[in-house]
Amino acid sequence: MKRVLISVSDKTGIVDFSKKLVENGYEIVSTGGTATALKDAGLPVIGISEVTGFPECLDGRVKTLHPAIHAGLLAMRDNKEHMEQIEKLNIKPIDMVVVNLYPFKQTVLKEGVTREEAIENIDIGGPTMLRAAAKNWQDVAVVTNPADYDGIIAEIVETGDISKKTKFELSAKVFAHTAHYDSLIASYMAKQAGFDLFTETMSLTYEKVQDMRYGENPHQRAAFYKEIGAVKGSLAAAKQLHGKELSFNNINDANGALELLKEYEEPTVVACKHANPCGVGSADTIHEAYLKAYNSDPVSVFGGIIVANREVDEATATEINKIFVEIVVAPSFTEKAIEVLSAKANIRLLELPSIMEKQPADALDIKKVAGGILVQEVDRPLLGEELKVVTKRKPTEKEMEDMLFAWKMVKFTKSNGIAIGKDKQSVGIGPGQVNRIWACKQAIEHGTDHLGADFVKGAALASDAFFPFPDCVEECAKAGITAIIQPGGSIKDQASIDACDAAGITMVFTGMRHFRH
Repeated sequence: MKRVLISVSDKTGIVDFSKKLVENGYEIVSTGGTATALKDAGLPVIGISEVTGFPECLDGRVKTLHPAIHAGLLAMRDNKEHMEQIEKLNIKPIDMVVVNLYPFKQTVLKEGVTREEAIENIDIGGPTMLRAAAKNWQDVAVVTNPADYDGIIAEIVETGDISKKTKFELSAKVFAHTAHYDSLIASYMAKQAGFDLFTETMSLTYEKVQDMRYGENPHQRAAFYKEIGAVKGSLAAAKQLHGKELSFNNINDANGALELLKEYEEPTVVACKHANPCGVGSADTIHEAYLKAYNSDPVSVFGGIIVANREVDEATATEINKIFVEIVVAPSFTEKAIEVLSAKANIRLLELPSIMEKQPADALDIKKVAGGILVQEVDRPLLGEELKVVTKRKPTEKEMEDMLFAWKMVKFTKSNGIAIGKDKQSVGIGPGQVNRIWACKQAIEHGTDHLGADFVKGAALASDAFFPFPDCVEECAKAGITAIIQPGGSIKDQASIDACDAAGITMVFTGMRHFRH
């Protein structure tokens, strides 16, 4: 008779699975709560202490850590010496292990969990059994996921055994499972110990949310994974109310829009295209804010993403419905707004009540490069230690408001980036150019085309990095822009300052750069 050792924290489907194993000639060895659950279901169960000849001790910390268990798992059936040794020691081989681990993740995600409680939920015996069984995969089937139960039973019923192919696949799943588990523990313990973010080795672990239809392009496979305990204000926490599944590009683009939106406290709408803002508006109501964002660039917003930091009402939904957009994200939608927007089958509606929650201070920004990853802190601060007026003319209160509005936009615009703002509205945005003057000209041109040359006059311009030459200032002067905000720090800063003074433009240095690649 074959022997299976069962010890599970997640008891989903375990009684059914165990009954079918018994029906197919397996005897069950089990521990603690699992043994009780199986006995209560009327199944014959051998207690772990009956196998080890040793009682469970230390509040259950030591149950399976015994040669009678691990020799039964690790003995290679085609190794004559191994089999002779376990027979001499009166140890019976174990043919299957069904184990899932103490709920460490669920424990640390609980509000107010103590360190002691978390540590008590670090499984020792479980991973040890899993790794032993997985190492001896040719002879031992090892199961961690209830989703595999049905397939295993079907194979046993059909062939009388589990194939080596299946055993190897199950073994591979185990090492992925224990690596994920250990990474969670390592991450938690590092934070508790106060280690530096950039440790000598880095183990990252994520959980799959969904497979994507494709990646950036149709020929690329893709999937979306989320962090454990992901920020509530992230797309991983959003509830989809309508529309087909999100695409790779949807998620990437909406993420950038959300991060920009979090910079604005008053009712604000951000329109985004290809991970760059194309329209931003703030106002007393979300409806007015949407009209500002839309009118900033009614061409680029087509097929884009709309994010709002207030409830979307019927009036706003009606305006949005006049064009094609991929996604609308908001903290909530009125019933009428959902009714209006849902009339279009292809629009996705995402509800994110915690839309303004920012990433924690210890969050990391990770970029994959060939052969490795680049890791940095998230770009959290908006400004340097102080704003410094470097021109003869100081900004008016209105100009300072416009500059800060534009500065928030440019922080989330791909470099080289330029953003122009006025009256709490984006005027023009020039993203991702290899030459800063091109981005400057593009932003001015967009503002002139969509809002008119008169609206560009008196606006404020923000640059994500310093001006190496005075050419951007000269373009601003031609367009009638009266205020510039930029980091400063070029060896040729004075040339730009002199150009501002000559044109009567006020310029402020932030002392902080916001490259975004």
